[in-house]
Amino acid sequence: MEPVKGQSLNILVVDDEINIRKTLSSCLETEGHKVIAVSNFEDALAEASRRSFELVFVDLRLGTHDGLDLIPPLLAASPWMKIIIITAYASIDTAVEAMRRGATDYIPKPFTPAQVKLAVHKVFEMRTLEQRVAALQEDLGRSHPEADFTSASPVMQRAVNLARQVASSDATVLLRGESGTGKSVLARAIHSWSNRAAKAISIVSCPSFSSELLESELFGHIKGAFTGAVRDNPGRIATCEGGTLVLDEIGDLPLSLQPKLLRFLQDRDFERVGDYVTRKANVRVIAATSVDLEEAVKEGRFREDLFYRLNVIQIEIPPLRERPDDVVLLAQRLLSFYGRINHRSFSGFTKEALQALRQYHWPGNVRELSNVVERSAILCRTDQIGIACLPVNLVEDESTPNIGDPVALDRIEEQHIRRILASTKSLQEAADILGIDQATLWRRRKKYGI
Repeated sequence: MEPVKGQSLNILVVDDEINIRKTLSSCLETEGHKVIAVSNFEDALAEASRRSFELVFVDLRLGTHDGLDLIPPLLAASPWMKIIIITAYASIDTAVEAMRRGATDYIPKPFTPAQVKLAVHKVFEMRTLEQRVAALQEDLGRSHPEADFTSASPVMQRAVNLARQVASSDATVLLRGESGTGKSVLARAIHSWSNRAAKAISIVSCPSFSSELLESELFGHIKGAFTGAVRDNPGRIATCEGGTLVLDEIGDLPLSLQPKLLRFLQDRDFERVGDYVTRKANVRVIAATSVDLEEAVKEGRFREDLFYRLNVIQIEIPPLRERPDDVVLLAQRLLSFYGRINHRSFSGFTKEALQALRQYHWPGNVRELSNVVERSAILCRTDQIGIACLPVNLVEDESTPNIGDPVALDRIEEQHIRRILASTKSLQEAADILGIDQATLWRRRKKYGI
């Protein structure tokens, strides 16, 4: 295996045989790694306390010491460190015990340079993957405000307390609330509070796929199952094994898929599209909806048995307009977040701006509030968000006309478009609700300066 440029590690070698130390050090240094070699337990701990090592080779027998006893103190000093046991007494029991104590791998004596290179390469790939995951987690933290469910609203407090209470169970949860109230955020929180937190979570928006694509997305398909299926797709259920699957806007799940989801909820059985092999998956399901499912059942758009199967634990998230005290709390937290990612420092909102935020009825709920605060953090030139930095429709909300008021039709149309845009996730969704195409919506937005 040829060395890859940039794959340089700080490595500690611990072996009481001088020939092994020299041979191993020479092999590793040839590959471009920085190596420190010691002969005993005490020197190994001393070196680990002085500098940071990414990889340690430890001999199983270190004079009167057992090399396995060196693993816990090394990991205590550097939890990210990888440890490879080298031994002339290789056995299954030795390998199992080494892994139990925290070793990454082990290689038997006598070993070849190729074995050493392969072991180091595996460690480098593992380290690179860990760094990428850490970077992604950091990016996610910068891109999305940290979930904070502190609330002054008794209704919201009850909802969050119920979510915490049921998180440790495997019960199906149905989150209900208007669009933008934070159902997906609460679903992620339930997963993070559960025993499944270390496993995967996947959120699937049911309206985002056609019936055929949604079936493949959820349950997977095999190669050749349909035109364009050029390779196997395991599906979201399989990739969430041991974790949580969130079905957003479950009320839009096509009728043709509802029996298949019902079967999975009841028996945890499913088949991939085009396959006859029945598979099982240990996946918890959290569903979310902004529509009236009881009404959908009456109208025949949603199966009654599926509704009851989903509705084991129901959590209702109140709209933002019903908890005005939370508006100020959320706005201040969001301002701190958006100030940080835009490299700005804000002292807060003026009294007039806070009053306007409290009085606005927030048809788009927390999503709309987040958009308003982000816009203000970008456009405001002072360290305090004043009323001039808020959108015009928010400031003028008290004078918003009602149907039948003696006002021009354009004014009603403008306010209606503003509210629909505030409460939807995309321009296409807004255009669909308004019954116009995106080009027409663009012209209306330009006309009204939205």
